[in-house]
Order: sequence, then structure tokens, then C-alpha cells
Amino acid sequence: QILMNEFNNSLIHSNLWQNLKKFTQARIALGRCGVSLPTNELLDFKLSHAQAKDAVLLPLDYRFIQSEIQKISSTEVVLLESAVANRQDYLKRPDLGGILNEKSKTTLQSYCQSMTYDISLVISEGLSANAINENIVPFLQLLLPELQAYHLAPICAVEQGRVAIGDAIADILKPTLTVVLIGERPGLQSHNSLGIYLTYQAKGGTTNDKRNCISNIRPAGLSYEEAVSKLLYLIKKAFAHQISGVQLKDE
Repeated sequence: QILMNEFNNSLIHSNLWQNLKKFTQARIALGRCGVSLPTNELLDFKLSHAQAKDAVLLPLDYRFIQSEIQKISSTEVVLLESAVANRQDYLKRPDLGGILNEKSKTTLQSYCQSMTYDISLVISEGLSANAINENIVPFLQLLLPELQAYHLAPICAVEQGRVAIGDAIADILKPTLTVVLIGERPGLQSHNSLGIYLTYQAKGGTTNDKRNCISNIRPAGLSYEEAVSKLLYLIKKAFAHQISGVQLKDE
């Protein structure tokens, strides 16, 4: 076995950039075996591709997420659905992921009140159920204690939502600030990235230049501590200047 491994390793030609691999997860310096990739690198690529596909297609257990969040927060978690009928429609019709279905609109209407909510937190699996499964609870454990000075709307967990679903919710609850926590489009090294989109006075038809984005939140990317720090900074500045998006710089 040892002799076989040594023989196999002798067939692999290393890349001159090999030492740079310790600085990045990107696929660099893969080496070659003849004119092809080494078997280990090829298998690793196929695994990452399968994980990315699973992240997009696997369903998220929203009732489990609801129960896990309720363990760490007294803020009510409301389960809602977008206007998407199934996962194939979700992928083909991004516009439907930004609209609440009629049942969810009715559910949300019962939470309207005369007092304005400061912040509405919205959660959706987006394009990666893994991002929510793996990151949402530890992230909220750090974030929610920092938001006690604000009047929070019920946390909305929306099945098959897009970023714009926060605007649809804002049309009903009328929060000053909407924060959408959503699974990002998976890459071949990042199938579990959580993204945050912050919008001041969101409403239907809001364009993306009015949003601030924090991305790649995961253990191997931007840490929860750093993400919470960035988000709290943006929240403070958004309230102070009454703006969000390209006019609000992350300094």
C-alpha cells in the first residue's frame, strides 16, 4: 500500500502556487496527473458540486427553525410562505419569491398595530437551506441581545422567499428598518453562506441600490462576531441618517 501511494504521488505534478493554498479556499494549484486533474482534486470538486446542488434543492424544516429560535428569544416567530408553489417555480420565477401568498398576508395583518416597529427581522432559505440550518441560531444568539433597545416586529420566517420578500412584509408591518437574513447562492466552496440585506423604510418596488449587504457569513467565511458588528454599525447609521443602500457607507 505504501509503495502504491508513493507511486501514485510520483505521477502528480505539483503547481508552483502550492504554498498559496493556505491563504484561500479557492481552487488554485490543483496540480495535474498527465493532462488531467489528480483523482483527489476531481473527487473533491464533485463533492462540492453535489453540496451546492443539495443546498439549493433540499427543503428547510421551518417548524424546527422556529422552535430553535424560540429557545433563545422571547420574540415571536411567525411562519409565512411566498407565492411560490414549488421549488421549480422558485428557481424559474424569482418575482414570486418576493410576494407573500394570501394566507400569509392575512396572518401578518393580525400583527399590525398603531405603534411603529423599529426593526423587522426576516428569515428565508433563499438559495441555500444549509445557510439557515447551520448559521441562523448561533448568529441570532449574538445579534438579538444587541437589539433590546429597539422595538422588534415578530420574526418572520418565510418559506421560499427572495430578498424582496422583506419589502412585502414591510408593506404590512411598516417597520422603520427591514433586515433580511437569507441563504446565498452557493459556490463550489461555500454552500452554506448566510447573507444579510438591510433596507431603511422598505416597501414594494424597492430597488437593490437602496439596500446594504453583508455576505459570506459562515464559520469558514465572515465570522458571526464580525457580521453582527457590521450589521449593528449599519443599523445605527441607518437610523441616524435615515438612509440605506449606496448612500450609506460601511466605514
